[in-house]
Amino acid sequence: MLAPLYIAEVSPARIRGRLVALNQMAIVSGILLSYLTNWLLSFAGPVGWRWMFAAAVVPSMAFFIGMLFVPESPRWLTERGQDAAALAVLSRINGRGQALVELGQIKEAIAEESGSLSELLQPGFRRALAIAVALAILQQITGINTVLFYGSVIFREQVGGHSQSSALGLNVVIGLINFLATIVALWVIDRLGRKPLLMFSAGAMACGQFALGAAFLIHPPPTMLILGVMVCCVAAFAVGLGPGVWVVLSEIFPTRIRGRAMSIATISLWVACTALTLTFLSLVKAISATGAFWIYSAMCVTTFLIVWLATPETKGRTLEEIEKLWRHRGR
Repeated sequence: MLAPLYIAEVSPARIRGRLVALNQMAIVSGILLSYLTNWLLSFAGPVGWRWMFAAAVVPSMAFFIGMLFVPESPRWLTERGQDAAALAVLSRINGRGQALVELGQIKEAIAEESGSLSELLQPGFRRALAIAVALAILQQITGINTVLFYGSVIFREQVGGHSQSSALGLNVVIGLINFLATIVALWVIDRLGRKPLLMFSAGAMACGQFALGAAFLIHPPPTMLILGVMVCCVAAFAVGLGPGVWVVLSEIFPTRIRGRAMSIATISLWVACTALTLTFLSLVKAISATGAFWIYSAMCVTTFLIVWLATPETKGRTLEEIEKLWRHRGR
C-alpha cells in the first residue's frame, strides 16, 4: 500500500504515472524471478519446496537495506510543519525553483483540508472513494491471479500431460510476458493517459477470458492454445489494469487523508484477491473452467464500463489539481 502512495507523493506530475508504474514493474519482476527460482528448485527433489520459501530472505533483506536510504515524503513533512526538510526533498527531485512552487501548492491544499476520515464522505471525495474501491476490487475479480497463481495447476490438471517441472516452466513464459508488457506500460502511461489504457486493458481481457473459457470446451484442451490465450490475458492486464489501477489509487485522494483512503482501497483490493484465490478451484469444480473464465470475462466488461463512464483522466495534473477537481464536482 505504501509503495505507490509514497512514489506518487515524491514524483513530478509529468512522469508520476511512469514512476508509480515502476512499482508494478518491480512486482512483475519479482513474480518472474520467483517463477524462475521455483522452476529451477523443482529439480531439487522432495526438499525443493523448502528452498522456495527460504529464497525469499534475499529480496526481503535487500528491501530492508534499501529503505534506510529513502527520504520521507515531502507532503508528510509539510503536514507536520517541517517545511525546510520538505523543501530539501523536493529540491532533490525537481530543483529549488520548482520545489518552492510545489511546496506552496502542497501548503495551500493542506490548508483547505480537515484531515479527518469524515472528509471522505463529502460529495466529491465520496465519489473518488467509490471509484477507487470499485477499481481495486475489479482489478482482482477480472481473474488475472487465476492465471498468475494457478497457471501451473491449470496446465497440470486441466490441460494434462505435464509434470510439475514442465508446468512450472510454462509459468515462466507467462511471467516473462507479464514483465515485458509492463515495460510497455511504463512507456505509454504518461503519453496516452490512465483512462485509455484501463479501457483497452479491460476490453482486451474480456475477450481473452472469454476465449480462454471457450478453449476449455475442446477435449483435451491444446496446450499451445491455452498458453497463447493466457499470455494475451496477462499482456492485456500488465499494460493497463496492473499498473494503471495503482496509479489512479495513488493520485485521486486529498493529501491529508490519502493514506487512510488508499488503505481502504488497498484492503478492498486484497480482500478481492483473497476471495478470488480461495474460490477459483471450487468454482472450476462447480461450473467448469469454461464457466469460471466466462464469469471473469463479464467482470472485465463491468470494469470497462466503470472506467469509461465514471473515472476521470488524471494524466499531467498535480495531486493538488486533482484534489480541486473533486472539490469542484462535490459542489
